[in-house]
Formats: sequence, C-alpha cells, structure tokens
Amino acid sequence: MTTHPKKALLLALAATTVAAGLTATAAPAVARPATAAVPKLDWKPCAAPGGPAAQECAVLPVPLDYDAPDGRQVHVAVSRVLSDRPAARRGTLVVIPGGPGGSGVQRLAQKGAALQRELAGTYDLVAFDPRGVGASTTASCGLAPEDRYLTALRSWPGPDGEIEENTARSRRIAEACARNGGPELRSFTTANQVRDLDRLREALGERRLSAWGTSYGAYVAAQYAQKYPRRTDRWVLDSTGDPDPQRVARGWLANMSRGAAERFPDFAAWAAHPDRDRDGLRLAARPEEVEPLVLALAARLDREPRPSTTPGVPLTGNGLRQVLQNALYADAAFPAFARLAKAAQDPAGTPVLPPELAQPFRDEDAAVMVGVICNDVAWPHTSPGAYRAAVREDRARYPLTAGMPANVLPCSFWKTDPEEAPTRITDDGPSNVLMLQSLRDPATPLAGALEMREALGARARMVTVGQGGHGLYLGNGNGNACGDRAVTDFLTAGRRPARDTHCAN
Repeated sequence: MTTHPKKALLLALAATTVAAGLTATAAPAVARPATAAVPKLDWKPCAAPGGPAAQECAVLPVPLDYDAPDGRQVHVAVSRVLSDRPAARRGTLVVIPGGPGGSGVQRLAQKGAALQRELAGTYDLVAFDPRGVGASTTASCGLAPEDRYLTALRSWPGPDGEIEENTARSRRIAEACARNGGPELRSFTTANQVRDLDRLREALGERRLSAWGTSYGAYVAAQYAQKYPRRTDRWVLDSTGDPDPQRVARGWLANMSRGAAERFPDFAAWAAHPDRDRDGLRLAARPEEVEPLVLALAARLDREPRPSTTPGVPLTGNGLRQVLQNALYADAAFPAFARLAKAAQDPAGTPVLPPELAQPFRDEDAAVMVGVICNDVAWPHTSPGAYRAAVREDRARYPLTAGMPANVLPCSFWKTDPEEAPTRITDDGPSNVLMLQSLRDPATPLAGALEMREALGARARMVTVGQGGHGLYLGNGNGNACGDRAVTDFLTAGRRPARDTHCAN
C-alpha cells in the first residue's frame, strides 16, 4: 500500500501489498538485451502550490519493451528537488508512491518541503510518475463510467453476499481492457517500473540510489533492491505488504480483511470518547458499541440508499464501507467518516460524499490500477461457486469488509498471461534496508510485513510503531516522532538499529 486512498492500491495495498514459489530470483526471468543510450533530461520549473519552489520536471523516454530497447519509446514524467545545501549532499533519494496508480510527481510536491526540512540537504529528491500515471504514457480500457467508481473497482458483494454483479463487471472490464488497452497497458508492470527506475538512475548519472517507498511503493523498492542490489544505498520500506511471489496483489487484497479488523478498535475508541461530544461526532457511549452501530447502518443503507449532495449518486452500504476503509488509513480521517455516519443516521440529513465516491475515476486511472495487478502475476480462474464460498467465509469472519477482499476481480478473466514471474525477495544483498511498520495497518497489516521482514533476513531491520494507520514517515495523520527519527537518522547518518525495535505510540 502514503497515498491518498483514491490513488492507493486498488487491492492495497495496501494498495492492498513469502512463499518461495517457482519464481525468479535476483536475476530477471528473461535475459534482456543491453539498453539503448540514456537521453539527457531537460529540466524545467514545475513548482506546485504548497510544494517546494525549486521543484523541476522533465520527460524520460523508456522502451515500451525492454526486449527491444531501440524500438518504440514511451515517456515517463520525472521530477526533482535539488539539495539546497550542496556541502551536505551525499546522493539522490527517490520517493516511490503507493498504488498502483500513485503519482510520484505529486508525492514529491506534497512531501518535498517536509523532506527538505527533515533531511537537511542530504539528498537531491527525485520521483516519477510510473507508466499509466499522470503525465507519463497512459492507456485506456474504454470502461463505462459506472464501472469506474471506486465501489465498482473494489469488488464489494451485494447486500447478502451475492457476487453475480461483481462477476459480470469483472468479465466486462477484462474484455474491454483486452480490446482497447494495447501494448501500452500490457507494459504496465512492477517489473517495468523497476527497470524505468534504473533508467532514471542512469539518466541522473548516479551509481547508486537511496529510496523511500510507501505501500505498493515499498514493494517496488524491494523488487528494485532484489534486482539491482549493488545499485542501492539506504533503502526505506514504509508500510509493506507480503511479497509472496505466487500471489502478490491477490495476497495484499486478502490481508485487508485482517488489517481492517485490527485497526478498527482505534477508530472505535476515538468515536466513543467523550471529547467527540464537543463536535457532535460521538457515535456511541462505549467503544464496543461502535462496530455494531456501523454494521447496522451499512445494512440499512444496503436496503435503503440515502440521496446525497451528489445528484444521481446515493450513499449505499458499500459506499459507507468503502469510506470506512479509507478513513482507517489515518487518524486525521476519523472525523470525516463520523460526520458521514451521523448524516446517514439523521432522517433530515443529506450525506456529503467524499470525492472518491462522488465521481468515477478517469478511464486512464482505472486502466493502470487494474492493469498492473493483473499483468504482474497469473490469477486463478476460480469458479463462481468457489468465490461465493470464499466471500461467505470472509464476511462471517471479518464483517467490516463484507467479503470484498475475497471476491472476484477482472484479473480472473484477464486475456494475457504475465510475461515474467515476479522476482522472489531474498536475503541475498547488502544489509541496507530499514522497514517502518504500524502494528495496526488496515491495508498492509503487520502479518504481511513480517513475511517481507523474514524474506529479507539480515538485509533489513524493522521498526514497528504503536500508532495505527498506513504510511508512517512524516505524517499522513499518523505521526510518530520515534519512527520518524529512526528513518531520518538512517537516511542522514546511516544509523540503523542493531536489531528490530519498537516505538510506542
């Protein structure tokens, strides 16, 4: 799986992000020809409101197909903020956002100033929009608007767990992407994002890079460190999913059920606290009453959706569930969800939908979100009966997610097979990785991060934090001074804990 939930991994992350399996190791699955000459980057100012004044942007051509490096090129939008203290500069730090679908250029604009303050000129800061994102080469599946809402792309079952509509939509999306996506969509893979990152390293003239990858970006960073271990300097994985190479995003999605269940008590304690009375946001008198209230409200909205301030888009039970999942990413989002729940309870109220529910994704954004997860690894062609059983079991065990993480997706009907197996993360490489992980992450729960930790072995140290949420370093509403200090000390001074350690909330 940090990233705004609308741009977070469709499956999450925590996106929804360690079996050995019959997969590749550090070497690529297919021997690839030498790459073409790397062009010079033509940097131009591109400062965004609220971002670093010195931010610059450029375009990096990369091969559509790295098997044909001199063939057709596509473009990747890149951005940088040069160190404002050249005497302190020690290298380049690449900022890798979550997703698939997160924009590195936007992430640098959002976090660049905080990184400048925290890192005190130690690095030039660099990021890029992966293929399919933002100003980089995009693709389109030609999906109807109703198939591009978040509550459609996330496969929420019907009120009683029925999946017939989900199955039909998933097949329809897969067929549309096969008709319209073309070679561009087929090139949207984690493996190509890793290669594009190394092409950027070459264009920057750097022998090695440091990195801060968050959520799905942490998986990208881990893949890069496995493929190019000697090209890494100081490597930070923030909020990490299970790297099981046989499942990848399918495993991240499945883990979201557990993640939401582990995180929800934080919200329940907040929503039942007497301080909420001041703002009219207290949902219950006691924390243990909050979950039954939310579940009952969602069930009522399943039966009777409430008209919202967005014409033609009512608040449904699955809409409420989706907003809850997004709210669990950061404590700062708790008030907005409580406000929505209060409006839905009020017979005279009109719920105001958050942007991620009020309108469909752009077709290009939906294409990359679906494309990467379906291109990366083969998904099983499971029977409808098996999906129904899985949804039924998941709903019973984890009612807050209502069976969504076990449900069918377009990947089960995808028309092309992966061109290469995901690289298996191993302990073969330099010991230069620091992991930062919440004990209660709703998108990439601790159990999955521990699989990444085990896979990396002596290469890594893990710092866990008592603060719940997803995406920890430098905020996202999940601030933890001890965790921030651990990452900053590592990036600036190379100091890393001698063993795995914990930061209390």
